[in-house]
Amino acid sequence: MDYDAIVVGGGHAGIEASLALSRIGFKTLLVTQNLDAIGRLSCNPAIGGLSKGNIVREVDALGGEMGHLIDHSMIQYRILNRRRGPAVQAPRAQADKFTYSRLAKETLEAQSNLSLFMDTVVDILLDKDGKNLVGIKTARGHSISCKVMVLTTGTFMEGRIFIGEYDAPFGRLDEPAAIGLGTALRAKGFPVGRLKTGTPARVRKSSLDFDKMELQDGDPVLMPFSFDYDTIERPMLPCHITWTNEKTHKIIRDNIHRSPLYGGKIVGKGPRYCPSIEDKVVRFPDRDRHQIFVEPEGVGTEEMYLNGISSSLPEDVQWDFIHSIEGLEHAQIMRPAYAVEYDYLDPQNLFPSLESKHVGGLFLAGQTNGTSGYEEAACQGLMAGINAAQKLKGEKPLILSRSEAYTGVLIDDLVTMGTKEPYRMFTSRAEYRLNLRHDTSDQRLTEKGFAVGLQKEASIQRLQAKMEKIEAVKDLLSKRRYEQKTALVALKMPEVTMDDLKKTIPELKDFDEPTRYQVELDVKYEGYIHRQDRQVSRFEKLEGLLIPENIDYDSLDGLSAESREKLKMIRPLSVGQASRMNGVRTSDLAILILNVDKGGRRG
Repeated sequence: MDYDAIVVGGGHAGIEASLALSRIGFKTLLVTQNLDAIGRLSCNPAIGGLSKGNIVREVDALGGEMGHLIDHSMIQYRILNRRRGPAVQAPRAQADKFTYSRLAKETLEAQSNLSLFMDTVVDILLDKDGKNLVGIKTARGHSISCKVMVLTTGTFMEGRIFIGEYDAPFGRLDEPAAIGLGTALRAKGFPVGRLKTGTPARVRKSSLDFDKMELQDGDPVLMPFSFDYDTIERPMLPCHITWTNEKTHKIIRDNIHRSPLYGGKIVGKGPRYCPSIEDKVVRFPDRDRHQIFVEPEGVGTEEMYLNGISSSLPEDVQWDFIHSIEGLEHAQIMRPAYAVEYDYLDPQNLFPSLESKHVGGLFLAGQTNGTSGYEEAACQGLMAGINAAQKLKGEKPLILSRSEAYTGVLIDDLVTMGTKEPYRMFTSRAEYRLNLRHDTSDQRLTEKGFAVGLQKEASIQRLQAKMEKIEAVKDLLSKRRYEQKTALVALKMPEVTMDDLKKTIPELKDFDEPTRYQVELDVKYEGYIHRQDRQVSRFEKLEGLLIPENIDYDSLDGLSAESREKLKMIRPLSVGQASRMNGVRTSDLAILILNVDKGGRRG
């Protein structure tokens, strides 16, 4: 064997997968089309956000890298929804995209057991039975063998970009698509489809009129994404907000026929929750304006990102509608907006380990599975890398439950229900989101990362020290008074904050901001969390009813025809997973439970 493992693609999924495999101790090769594009923030140069920030912290708790990269490259930091409940609070940071990409490449280059190679993968090599992966074939004619592979192609597999009447075979603007691999996978019987995404224009900072925009500063106190750090220091830059207007919308409506999205050239479905500006104008005709976040792309560049107006309209139309927006009247457009269409593989063809049901030893992650977003890609890449390593070790895969991680929710959604549009994570997708707060990710996942060989003993000790600090703060609050109550009881009141208590209990200043923040959330929502714990207990009973791998669904009397077909295709691991499948009825679940109780096995 040339390598134990090969990872295809140098995006956020590929970074995590290759680092996981090599850090666990396996000889790994990362193959990518362009070594200078590793870790590139292709769209918005930001990491985190609602539920996405939780995922970044989960990646970090398991031993991944994304938290470190953003902590060392951020140029603005905010906790979103700080005034709302803890289930919907999340960190988000604007990144210096050049620093982020450079640090990602440096991290890969410094990693032992990991080699980097610049080429394009055009096919996968199988054993004589066609059931197991044995290597890859590249555009320059190399055949490289391996025992496992993680495929993370992003938007490049048979990618094509669109700007009005112009289209070309690129995965990003002026970056060649990976031609051949999608066709080869189709020929091998993989369920391949097409999806679409897009990105807005970039404009020159010095040509903008910020006085006409609303200033959006970051939080004054920066809290690290990575649990490895207590504090971080980074230069902070402001963002701004402006809006489209009726003139903008009229320009778009008058030219909608020139959009490849509406002219039929693009067949892939785009992201429902991150639509292009032409989509917004068509779908929401009653809206007289749409918000635009004007965000810097880095410290050492003039480029600004227009978050909210991605488009596939021709460049002359983009020029007109951008200049109709307040504050952008004289904007110099440095890069045009464009749409990109690409191949993806149906994730229902995957086991929850992210290994293909079609070919053994092949793991898939990121946009290859139909997701959108850097964070969604990173957590899949990490889990695919971990489980490829588990397979090499001959050990059981690491499967995260919906009740213990957003990562578990995401993967379960993909493999159980599939997706026909780019999948994006939201807090509303997680039934037990109070238990999945971003500040408790280390408590839920650090030991799992340690068990698979990614986390070190120092991380376990740091977690223990953190828990001791949290208990020390709670003990301090229980002994001090605040307005005729103990401070601990007072903190449960909505109008009382930790900042209020700091004014009368000066010892609280001896503890860091992340510790005080977590104590405040723990105390205020203790009752809600206990209630959700009872719901999780009921959920885990169904998850514990494991379905035998060799079950014969055709022999189960009483199953509906639709249910039988879906169960045979998905082959759920548990009755709990089966209960979330489209087309499986309550009566079908009863039959499954009866048969599992009689001849199956319990978790």
